[in-house]
Amino acid sequence: MPDVHSHAEEIHEQFADQMDITVEKVEERLDTLVNEYQVPIDEARRSVTSSYYDEADADPESMGDANEQREIGSVNTAEEWIDITAKVVELWEPRSDSIAQVGLVGDETGRIKFTSWAKSDLPTLEEGAVYQLANVVTDEYQGQFSVKLNRTTTIEEVDEEIEVGDNTTEVEGALVDIQSGSGLIKRCPHEDCTRVLQNGRCSEHGEVDGEFDLRIKGVLDDGNVVHEVIFNQEMTEELTGITLAEAKERAMDALDTTVVADDISDDVLGQYYRINGPELGRYVLADEFEQLGARTDSEEVLITARSL
Repeated sequence: MPDVHSHAEEIHEQFADQMDITVEKVEERLDTLVNEYQVPIDEARRSVTSSYYDEADADPESMGDANEQREIGSVNTAEEWIDITAKVVELWEPRSDSIAQVGLVGDETGRIKFTSWAKSDLPTLEEGAVYQLANVVTDEYQGQFSVKLNRTTTIEEVDEEIEVGDNTTEVEGALVDIQSGSGLIKRCPHEDCTRVLQNGRCSEHGEVDGEFDLRIKGVLDDGNVVHEVIFNQEMTEELTGITLAEAKERAMDALDTTVVADDISDDVLGQYYRINGPELGRYVLADEFEQLGARTDSEEVLITARSL
């Protein structure tokens, strides 16, 4: 069992000069994540520490945490404070007044979405320019990672050229498993949070009235290598023919949200697919897919694939 109390004491010592917090309060937050939601202690600590940074309006470097300079292609964990050097590839029109800028930045290893919050009052990024971005925090949505620029972020334009890489990959094989967390799920409705709810609770914002979403977390097996893939709502609807509205109706009729994942499994397990999309950590995020073969029994597919 992780020593939650020791971690709480260390976090308390880190923030005691900036905030009126107690070891007991920190330990309560950690304990909820670790023991109620089964979050690994390192991830729980990052989440709690990140929330205190926001509450304290503090710079992680000024409080003794030196960020790691990271390549974009190596980002595979949410709630990490990192530094990146990246070129602004594309800017989009923000959908909310709370967002100052949103778009894509990239380096030689790949591209990643960024969001700059209006309340942070940061300098404006220019498309095509290269910047050193210090104190950005990573986030994840449906297997796709992003970085958030916040009030602690420092922005410095640098005089260098970056050839932006593409982390798109292509995988194919038999879809042999639909993982837990597939089907009809609920996400935290907070504007800067997309965490999947567990028993109606967000690990960051507590009990909330979640918003429904639809996704597939699957396992693709080509006989030699296993790939974990994620289909977002749009791709899930295209793959299964089940819309989000229909999924909610099925769950309501059955009084059970798990019926949607069961229906999806019945539809897609045993099918062969070719999938294209960015490789983000352990997952390939499906941007495009093509069905390659006829349906067969998923157990038979797995046995055959392993024997190749």
